[in-house]
Amino acid sequence: MITGHHIPVLLNESLDYLITNRAGIYFEGTLGFGGHSLEILKRLNEEGILISTDVDGNAFKYCKEKFKNEKRIKLYNFNFSVIDVIAKIESVEFFDGVFADLGVSSFQLDNVSSGFTYSADAPLDFRMDKSLGVKAYDIINDFTETEIANIIYEYGEERKSRKIARQIVKERDLKPINTTGELKRIINEVTPVRFQIKTLSRVFQALRIYVNDELNKLKEFLRNSVDVLNKGGRIVIISYHSLEDRIVKEFFKYEETDCICPKDSPVCVCEKEQRLKILTKKPVLPSDKEISTNRRARSAKLRAAERV
Repeated sequence: MITGHHIPVLLNESLDYLITNRAGIYFEGTLGFGGHSLEILKRLNEEGILISTDVDGNAFKYCKEKFKNEKRIKLYNFNFSVIDVIAKIESVEFFDGVFADLGVSSFQLDNVSSGFTYSADAPLDFRMDKSLGVKAYDIINDFTETEIANIIYEYGEERKSRKIARQIVKERDLKPINTTGELKRIINEVTPVRFQIKTLSRVFQALRIYVNDELNKLKEFLRNSVDVLNKGGRIVIISYHSLEDRIVKEFFKYEETDCICPKDSPVCVCEKEQRLKILTKKPVLPSDKEISTNRRARSAKLRAAERV
């Protein structure tokens, strides 16, 4: 039974930026369990449309039931990176707003069967889309020590990545590493107690990002979103770690630029055109009150931009 799932983060802030036309067509790339979706629909009038997608099968099935009587929402079990494909399926030329909350839902984090958590023993999976080929098990048991270390360092920003990878390979030579509990024990063996929670979080985050190809999918989503965003329409993204936020920040900055020629070039030859205007010069952060009621909001950063 699915209970106590994701509490929408920066809810009012995100919708204040997103909704500019109550009769508009909006795209939500991270349906989850419908927290933001429900509030978006409340702000739209009877003519407004929300098209929402999520690669997670549990979330999709839950929301199919939750919104079964709501005619203004269309649901897809696709990755948000194919927003352009979904637009074609729905015969939508442009969206009036695009939204994505990049956080993993509380249900996914707390549900043992999802395999994201180190708080309980579960198979080493980490796939949001169970049709994906590579599982966390494959990385831990089949990748080289260098490959494992690079994944942990690049996607988890963990400085002790080589030491952890070395211990993983040492342990798997004795027997396969099958569960999150076994991996947790191995990581803790080479990590001082005071750093164990942060290190576990970084390693598990790295594996999840790699397995689901999250950063490349985010880049693809951003590029495709601007292509199908109406002039005056907004794109609003909530991220939760520096890798995601850096991608969003740099993408917005690039799309706000109207020339990328060298500074010493006498004339512009790049033909680059500005496509976005940044609305949040600094990211919007959750209030102390919100963090006190929802600790998973503490690392959230919201950035918004408008199509020009």
